[in-house]
Amino acid sequence: MKPFNTIPPLDAAAVLKRFHLRADKSLGQNFLQDHAALETIARAADIHKEDVVLEIGPGLGSLTRFLSVSAREVIAVELDEDILPALKAVLTPYPNVRVVHGDILELRISTIVNQSDYLVVANIPYYITSAVIRHLLESEVKPRRAVLTVQKEVAERICAQAGDLSLLALSVQVYGKPSIAARIPASAFHPAPKVDSAALRVDVYDEPLIPRKSLKMFFRLIKAGFSQKRKTLRNSLSAGLHIKPQEAERLLTSADVDFMRRAETLSMDEWKRLVELWDASQAVEI
Repeated sequence: MKPFNTIPPLDAAAVLKRFHLRADKSLGQNFLQDHAALETIARAADIHKEDVVLEIGPGLGSLTRFLSVSAREVIAVELDEDILPALKAVLTPYPNVRVVHGDILELRISTIVNQSDYLVVANIPYYITSAVIRHLLESEVKPRRAVLTVQKEVAERICAQAGDLSLLALSVQVYGKPSIAARIPASAFHPAPKVDSAALRVDVYDEPLIPRKSLKMFFRLIKAGFSQKRKTLRNSLSAGLHIKPQEAERLLTSADVDFMRRAETLSMDEWKRLVELWDASQAVEI
């Protein structure tokens, strides 16, 4: 394994100019080029020499190189077809990288990664964070760890504790334990975004905190609970689940949850009880 200090610096602006490209704002393209930040992310992934790493959104390949010198293989999935020539040129000295053109949310993971226990590294727009995690962890093969570079505020929301949980936090925490591995200033990117970022590490549980057979119900319940954030759970669940307020009240009371509370105050255990009771009530009705 080569040391990180053997990896040459990458000038994103120069590479873009060479290939007559511009960063595509619609794809959230801000290319990380700070050596220290790149090394921090690679170390946060805790890559072993036999590991396979799935990188989502490699861009110009700045981080891909750091992953390559640590892993057995890197599978880099890039959505932007225009950037592929530049990406492949940058990665010429790294033969253990396989570039795949496609949308990760449209790809069947098992067709590009043929083993479980792989790692994921991604620099993705925050609005698809939970969708990417669900897509990865509901596939036939799932990673043991993911390191996602997202907006700092989003990373903090995902790592929130009970009392300040959001739909996004629950969507991630049901699958794994999140933590912030590093904070990355906007100046580390080209072009520099308007906000700072963070490297979010998610250590994936062997099994979700909600049984797999009940996950669909879990997501339906939390979406209903957060559908009207300023309203009480009694009213938001009633509207979101299309049930009478009295039925929502009975469900919450049965789970020992005050029906006047709001969704963000519930813990994962309380949501789990609600899922179990709601699931049971639907089975009785059937």
